[in-house]
Amino acid sequence: MKSQVRIAVIGLGAVGRGVVTTLERMQREEDSPFIISAISDSKSALIAQDGIDVAAMLARKAENGMCGDPALHSKDIVKDAPYDILVEASPTDVLSAEPATEYIKTALSRGAHVVTSNKGPIALYYQELSALAREHAVSLRYEATVAGAIPILHVLEHDLTGNKIHALYGILNGTCNYILTRMSEEGLTYLQALEEARKLGYAEADPSADVKGTDAATKVVILANTIFGKSISLNDMSITGIDNITDDALRLAAGHDSTIRLIGEIIPEKNIYRVSPHILPKSHPLVVNGSLNAITIKTDLAGDLTFIGKGAGSLETTSAIISDIFYIVKHTR
Repeated sequence: MKSQVRIAVIGLGAVGRGVVTTLERMQREEDSPFIISAISDSKSALIAQDGIDVAAMLARKAENGMCGDPALHSKDIVKDAPYDILVEASPTDVLSAEPATEYIKTALSRGAHVVTSNKGPIALYYQELSALAREHAVSLRYEATVAGAIPILHVLEHDLTGNKIHALYGILNGTCNYILTRMSEEGLTYLQALEEARKLGYAEADPSADVKGTDAATKVVILANTIFGKSISLNDMSITGIDNITDDALRLAAGHDSTIRLIGEIIPEKNIYRVSPHILPKSHPLVVNGSLNAITIKTDLAGDLTFIGKGAGSLETTSAIISDIFYIVKHTR
């Protein structure tokens, strides 16, 4: 990794900011090869062939709300800026997967690698995007779309090579897990726990994608299509959320030393792809607390493997993106 690697970052929210500050720190402290050659936010964009001064850029944004030139936009960065890797973290509608899908297509067609944290493009258009990446001999990486800091995609793609994956079960949404934890531990009602999750930033003002199971189901779709070679959509899945779970149900489960968790399931041999609440013994490895995620993989050779970690958050998502960047550099001439 001695040659210079130019990186463009689309989106300067919590995730994009985490990526640029981490890359800047690595260059300053570790003499890394990465330079940030372009950045965009929702109002402006900035291009610098020899690298952006991140501190000055963030100071400017704090002052006027813009990272750069208001005459430039994200599409200009994607189409015309100099970069080897595009980090795509734009605000994107998960249902339409835009504008992220168009940005990814443009970058891949230019012969640039892409790392994205947006679930929509991978859930809806993975086959098309992966074919475009192959056509132009570049990489499309998306570790940040599933389970936050848990490197589940890398584990399934690389570390378990030679194993047959019989099933995958997991807690894939930290908001739901937090709500169910608080209902179980403190006896809160669903609405009380939801309001607490909102105040802590775990739940959005409109939490329906989380509590109705859609977010977890989108991650199941990504895993099924990218790892198991399926071609399913949300319409093919059975989805039940947690919005109808009562504190009485949790108390009943507690009377049997059990609790309730929202579990995503993939059983490829039986074509089972679903998200639903499960009653689990409190000693079960998937019973984790707070906003944690947990995933168990059932294999023929390695047996059952369980991974636990933070499933959301800017630093956790940054970790996944940086890991993908390093993977691309290490495995690309």
